[in-house]
Amino acid sequence: MAAEQGWEVVFLTNCWRFCLEVTRQTRVTFGRLWLAVTVNTIAHSLITGDNMANERPFFLRLALGAWHFINGSRKVFLNLLFLILLYMIYVVLQPPDTFRLKPESTLVVRPYGNVVEQYTTTPMDRALQEATGQDRNETRLRDMLEVIHRAAGDSAISQLVIDPSYMWSIGLAALQDLSNALDKFRSTGKMVIAVADNLGQQQYYLASLADEIWLNPDGMVWLEGYSDYRHFYREGLEKLAVEINLFRVGKYKSAMEPYVRDDMSEEAKEAGRSWLGNLWQQYLEGVAEHRGLMLLSLQDAIDDLPSNIEAIGGNFARYAMDLGLVDRLMTAPEARLELARRGTADRAGDSYRAVGMQDYLDLTRRKSSFNNGKHIAIVIAEGEIVSGSHPPGRIGSISTAEQLRRAARNEEVAAVVLRINSPGGEAQASESLRLELQQVRDAGKKVVVSMGNVAASGGYWMSMAADEVWASPATITGSIGVFGMLPTFAGTLDKIGVHTDGFGTTELAGKIRLDRSLDPDMARVLQSSTERTYQQFINLVRVARNKNTKAEVEKVAQGQVWSGEQALAHGLVDKTGTFQDAIEAGARIAGLGDNYQLDWIEPKRSNLDKFLTEFLAGAVARMDLSISTPARLPVSWLQNMFDDLQFIATRETKFTIAAHCLCDLQ
Repeated sequence: MAAEQGWEVVFLTNCWRFCLEVTRQTRVTFGRLWLAVTVNTIAHSLITGDNMANERPFFLRLALGAWHFINGSRKVFLNLLFLILLYMIYVVLQPPDTFRLKPESTLVVRPYGNVVEQYTTTPMDRALQEATGQDRNETRLRDMLEVIHRAAGDSAISQLVIDPSYMWSIGLAALQDLSNALDKFRSTGKMVIAVADNLGQQQYYLASLADEIWLNPDGMVWLEGYSDYRHFYREGLEKLAVEINLFRVGKYKSAMEPYVRDDMSEEAKEAGRSWLGNLWQQYLEGVAEHRGLMLLSLQDAIDDLPSNIEAIGGNFARYAMDLGLVDRLMTAPEARLELARRGTADRAGDSYRAVGMQDYLDLTRRKSSFNNGKHIAIVIAEGEIVSGSHPPGRIGSISTAEQLRRAARNEEVAAVVLRINSPGGEAQASESLRLELQQVRDAGKKVVVSMGNVAASGGYWMSMAADEVWASPATITGSIGVFGMLPTFAGTLDKIGVHTDGFGTTELAGKIRLDRSLDPDMARVLQSSTERTYQQFINLVRVARNKNTKAEVEKVAQGQVWSGEQALAHGLVDKTGTFQDAIEAGARIAGLGDNYQLDWIEPKRSNLDKFLTEFLAGAVARMDLSISTPARLPVSWLQNMFDDLQFIATRETKFTIAAHCLCDLQ
């Protein structure tokens, strides 16, 4: 017994050493407690107990130890749940933190991540990010517009600071909306200052909307223009023996060219130079107007950047200053002191009295009072258009339709504004949503479509049911064309010795398979279906846009992409303007005047989701949680290829025709 007891003592000692080492490595408090108790339970059960237990065979004592481990784990788990419940009660009973806005405060607009029309993350994700001190990866455009609008009429806000340092991307149409909002803010006599260490192309446009731009002396402004470069896969796919079967209508419908060519077609280059050149012209004109620069001098400065930077010894900040792109070169401490001098210093005296965008929104929204007028419902349609029900970030033929029906059923709603920010997607899903929008009109509501950064192909298709269609001058739209693509891998499989054989009960059975070459007769069927969908698209545009003939539509169709400014000239939209202009148009055609309130139709959330979100926003904020996140990696060309292939034909053995432009600014 003594030798056996000694072996078990060694075992217990090693268990405790293991537990202490894991405890040292982990940072989760509950994990430490649970691991320590459960390991000790099974080890202790092996070497303790009454005398009869010590006389039992070792394997019996091992089984009893396992049972004690399970029973002890249950007790630990229940106790931890009880402690969590007590903590939640403690959090609920705590008085809420109250934020008080002081006079002479500076509003700081600091967008994080991508500026979007609608969050693609869940409320619980965002609450957890905030609670654990992580930077958010999305900022809603509507929140930025609202906070600027509210601050314009608030006497407690003396100035506004734009900090674009943490913003990843924003569309030119969204920037033009912000330009309009900041113009109204400045009209009240308040200053707007932009402060940054480095400014990329999109960040700089946002900064240029300010009265002054302060740049770090070691920073830079990087402007390079827009481009449309793609990877072409034809030769690589041939080497892999992948057969690409492409069906498209419209000589400018170039979305799938990378899979059947090794270079860009002249038609694609011609169309791209038109719409992309127009957007770049709008960018230059906007910056030149805001900064008081000559348009040609700005273009020349970008073209001659290498020589100019060499001449000034590689000093990007000084070059930006000499060119007039920025007003002052200041370090962060210097900028804080200058803002304090212009506004009011904080309590410590080394910075300015600042209020963040979210804190200000939360405070002012609580104080807001709504009028008793009719409602204008706002529905956001952002992302790719796909069949089914999907979370925010994708436009689902079921989920987005449900939001439209909620607006149609609400008797208080007089008008619906559908904000579209989508490059398109499945043609059938686009038509389904167009019909849902028509149902809203049939219910007696006025419908206005407001196009965001992009509303092309399927995104444009949806808008054909609106009373009025508004686009930003910088909206990417049009792309009236469709395609379908079916890759087959029979040759690839042959290379590795995998072959397909069998039979079907009809001539059609088994002819659409990825492991068989596409039958020529089936190719005729798919091409015919693609052409029919295109003609359906053309006819919808002809009727909705009051064109006399299909030939008139063909002149601006064939897959051609247009800027909003060009689309207006071609009669593809009714007017150009901001999101707010579209909302006011909805009020006008519904006869509401200024007596209305906005009703944002959001995806429904479960009660459990609401509870967890509120709990995380409160309780988790008081816990010491350190959650690591993976590094943010740039999207590779391979990922881009896979993203493109989302809209290629085989979804559950069904051939899908896509109305997708695959267009974006770079």
